Amino acid sequence: MKQNSHKVFVVIPAWNEADNIGKVLTKLSDYEYDIVVVNDGSEDNTASIVSQYGGVYLVNHFINRGMGAALQTGNEFALQMGALYIVHFDADGQMQAEDIKEMLEPLIAGRADITIGSRHLGKKSNLPWFKRYIIQPPSRIINYIFTGLWLTDVHNGFRAMTAITARKIIIKQDLMAHATEIIALIKKNNLRYTEVPVKIIYHHFGQKLSGGFKILFDLFIKKFS
Repeated sequence: MKQNSHKVFVVIPAWNEADNIGKVLTKLSDYEYDIVVVNDGSEDNTASIVSQYGGVYLVNHFINRGMGAALQTGNEFALQMGALYIVHFDADGQMQAEDIKEMLEPLIAGRADITIGSRHLGKKSNLPWFKRYIIQPPSRIINYIFTGLWLTDVHNGFRAMTAITARKIIIKQDLMAHATEIIALIKKNNLRYTEVPVKIIYHHFGQKLSGGFKILFDLFIKKFS
């Protein structure tokens, strides 16, 4: 039996990920992490697939609340279970399990409170051309306007944090605006952060330009505090 000596909990929000979640959990099973899957009101058999993996915690939302809400639920569960470090990891198979170790190193060494994955710092991600050159540049500027932090990447969702940090970052944006909200809370709480190179392998385009406008709408309307 593997010993999770650092009490690392990997939180995976999942909505209708029956085609991918099994492969993700199989890869993560090679590492010494506790895994929490938040089934966010899936209409497929995501939950039943997760339940087949012994030692994986399954938390269910009975309705689809959104990724931000699922991550907050996962954070709260991990903290209740005694997590010292929490990693946010996607259920679609695009993130690489081997990158988690590098995401954790600055935290364990005490050099940072939170790490943010970047697709632009050395590891080759097959980022679609339109995303890289049309969507990303203005998104980085908008992100800076809202958060006050200038980052090399606009959120791919891969991040890790200490338990102390997780208690300070309370996610109130239920949908995709949570990613900008988290960055703003880093600034607000004067948290030490660093970007870490990660490799994201895209199987599909992902969020479109219209999704970016929806995020802006959520940020303007709800205003995170």
